[in-house]
Amino acid sequence: MKRKTRSSLRVTERSQRQLRVGEIIRHALVETFIRGELHDPILTDVSLTVAEVRVSADLKRAMAFVMPLGGNNAEEITQALNHASPFLRRKLAKIVTLRYLPSLFFAVDDSFDRGQKIENILKTERESRDFVEFSNKK
Repeated sequence: MKRKTRSSLRVTERSQRQLRVGEIIRHALVETFIRGELHDPILTDVSLTVAEVRVSADLKRAMAFVMPLGGNNAEEITQALNHASPFLRRKLAKIVTLRYLPSLFFAVDDSFDRGQKIENILKTERESRDFVEFSNKK
């Protein structure tokens, strides 16, 4: 019988600790963005939405999913945030009381686009007809 090693096990759900640390970091990032402590010309006067922060299982890496208001220049802003991540990490270390603060990485949050695509699909005539037929069967 083959023995399962630690690396062969895949954890699909995040632990309570990962979720809690992610929310703590998300709130601290929002607070830092609101204060306007970033001096990068690309990031000045930009309203950002921090949708989620996912923390790795070992709590050493954190991926923050951000979207600028209106979605303009999302890639450029994400690159600027990744460039400023060491600065942001130092700022967060003053706000957050964690033994080890994860390395920060930023990515564009595409959940808004995916939600809009799903909504558009559901609004099509064929899908709405199928939904009405399904509702009538109950």
